[in-house]
Amino acid sequence: MRHYSAIYWAFLKISLLNQFQYRAAMSIWMIGRILEPIIYLTVWSTVAQARGGHVGAYSPADFAAYYIVLMIVNQFTFSWIMHIYDFRIRQGELSNLLLKPIHPIHSDIAENIAYKLMTAVIIFPTAISLFFLFEPHLTFHIQTCATFLLALGIAFFMRFFIEWALSLVAFWTTRNEAINQMYFTLGLFLSGRIAPIDLLPGPIQLLADALPFRWAIAFPVELMLGRLSQDQIVNGFAMQTLWLLAGFVMIKLIWRVGVKKYSAVGS
Repeated sequence: MRHYSAIYWAFLKISLLNQFQYRAAMSIWMIGRILEPIIYLTVWSTVAQARGGHVGAYSPADFAAYYIVLMIVNQFTFSWIMHIYDFRIRQGELSNLLLKPIHPIHSDIAENIAYKLMTAVIIFPTAISLFFLFEPHLTFHIQTCATFLLALGIAFFMRFFIEWALSLVAFWTTRNEAINQMYFTLGLFLSGRIAPIDLLPGPIQLLADALPFRWAIAFPVELMLGRLSQDQIVNGFAMQTLWLLAGFVMIKLIWRVGVKKYSAVGS
């Protein structure tokens, strides 16, 4: 454990230095990540006001709380690995990573964490500003916040493992952007980003329950907002654990087979 702590600390310092070189680009990327929940918040709040103050169990203040927390959860769980792995394989960058005495996933995790640390100086002030601007119905309790942080940590690794495993499809195809777009389109609808899960039609809710998207984003949000019963919380953590293990197993299996097939384009 001490060995891995030293490795991650070294990776983290290097990643922070690299991320610091792209401050302007990082700010531009963050604009999109902030605008998306604000747009949905504005739309749903307008709909709620037009329908007498509520849509389902959500008032404008409830929508404000939902999308402010969702903005934070999505920021701290997303990864970009699915967009770069085919390039990494095509250009032969993976060859250098395979020469190192440690699995490439460790440097990717450290880089992702470094990015989140850097962007925290943007996301938290934005969330505070939105809190005062939209006056969300959001209360803070120590126990709820602690449970939320646990769910957020599991969601990060769950989402990262699944997306890292799916990115390994690039071992068999030099272009996997179509697969990426299918995955992210499903995630947009089934993770609660477009609308809270309980406002979706029944069959879509069942599909969301079965797939990992809800447990990576909507579940921590609903947990923080206190919209879940004790049984639903237990079920949510069980589903997170199930998908976390599934992602880990997929990485082990696909990586083992894919590396044997690996050949950089042009090498």
